[in-house]
Amino acid sequence: MNLLILALAPVVFISVYIYIKDTHEKEPLKLLAINFGLGATASIILTFIFNAVASSFFSVTDPLSIFQQFIKAFFIVALIEEFSKYIIVKYVAQRNREFNEPFDGIVYAVMVSMGFAALENILYVFQYGFENGLLRAFTAVPAHAVFGILMGYFMGEAKFVAPRKRIFLNLTGLFMAVLFHGMYDFFLFIDFIPGISIGAFVSLVIGIILSKKAIKKHQENSYFKR
Repeated sequence: MNLLILALAPVVFISVYIYIKDTHEKEPLKLLAINFGLGATASIILTFIFNAVASSFFSVTDPLSIFQQFIKAFFIVALIEEFSKYIIVKYVAQRNREFNEPFDGIVYAVMVSMGFAALENILYVFQYGFENGLLRAFTAVPAHAVFGILMGYFMGEAKFVAPRKRIFLNLTGLFMAVLFHGMYDFFLFIDFIPGISIGAFVSLVIGIILSKKAIKKHQENSYFKR
């Protein structure tokens, strides 16, 4: 039970934080729960399917190959996981009438990401124990939130522009999530280079700074701001 609480605590904290930041027009809790649930189920299933397909084309055979670890980080892990989340945000959240201002892109993308992070965190914490759960509470889980905010910022803007520009903004959101996810994982994957793993935390800090700016900008530009 203690491990389960440890695994879910950062997920709940971040989800509540984003909900509070939605200051001008709250989203229905039921719809938030649906997107969270889809993040924990559908996006996980899609990740397994896409990963199986990708693994048939490329496999990491040399753990000391920087090139192979780059491909693994950016394409096998980051692109697959973020694309799996992107599908849920685009085809479930973005099409809903409650998605009625740009900030909602951040809200729903984070909820999907937190659903994904919740199941992933439970698996890691129960496998590797308390210390791993404590570390992930300040690294991996916030990282998933950052990826979601960066994706959601652009997908929130995309909802309210012309169709051609909408495609560009949606894909920009996906690209930003993959970029930061890939950087974070890549520096961790090449930990055989002494000190290089600090790059993961640097990329996370940069992502957090950009995320705070994204939240503030969409708050200030809310359609419901008085």
